[in-house]
Amino acid sequence: MGFPANGSSQDKPYKFLIYGKTGWIGGLLGKLCEAQGIEYKYGSGRLENRSSLESDLTTVKPTHVFNAAGVTGRPNVDWCESHKVETIRANVVGTLTLADVCREKGLILINYATGCIFEYDSGHTLGSGIGFKEEDTPNFIGSFYSKTKAMVEELLKNYDNVCTLRVRMPISADLTNPRNFITKITRYEKVVDIPNSMTILDELLPISIEMAKRNLTGIWNFTNPGVVSHNEILEMYRDYIDPSFHWKNFTIEEQAKVIVAPRSNNELDASKLSKEFPEMKSIKESLIENVFKPNRKTPVA
Repeated sequence: MGFPANGSSQDKPYKFLIYGKTGWIGGLLGKLCEAQGIEYKYGSGRLENRSSLESDLTTVKPTHVFNAAGVTGRPNVDWCESHKVETIRANVVGTLTLADVCREKGLILINYATGCIFEYDSGHTLGSGIGFKEEDTPNFIGSFYSKTKAMVEELLKNYDNVCTLRVRMPISADLTNPRNFITKITRYEKVVDIPNSMTILDELLPISIEMAKRNLTGIWNFTNPGVVSHNEILEMYRDYIDPSFHWKNFTIEEQAKVIVAPRSNNELDASKLSKEFPEMKSIKESLIENVFKPNRKTPVA
């Protein structure tokens, strides 16, 4: 197949076809395209319906395709435990169909995937600073959601036109969005306190557009370098947003009693992405600069 070479640019104007119009990332991608003057269209086809995807590609004639569709479950991944066929249809059948149709057309697919397919283990202990790399085999299948995501990542390795971005615990400056990790944990009655790799969308989504322009493919840990814990984020929230904010912690064992499926906790090694984009900020720096400072409600000390 004649895919554009990694790092190559093109002469003709970009035209992006985006799946996931009603989703958080899909919506933000459209806004970014508008801001950058990039022509884009949202896909109207269902991912699992091959002919509808082929029709989209024929009609839109994109230079690149972005997949921000799929099922995470509402209000959370516990939904997937009782909706397994729907989860497979969207996250496995749909994603593979789109990758396959794009490959036939010689198009690169930027696929927003998940890094919630790993958990701390003896070789990657909590606090060690040793993160999971792109080539590591997923070791977390505690939730059905994560299980389907690990399956599809493994299969997509065989598609040389796919750029898989492992997103984790996404955060943005929009603190009203219920999908925002910060918004979620400020509304929980109790939270665990575990350092994790996370994705600051305000900084990394523009990077994903640049990755498409550079025709990058393969697996990428799509998180800011380093880790941050729940308590560290909530301390920032208290310091910048609401000085009266209080929260309670509980253990993973206590958390297990109120959730259906276990949750992934890990550190991903972001050095591959950092090498390509050396300007990328560390997670704590990015949180302050991109999320908390723009939302500051407390007086500047």
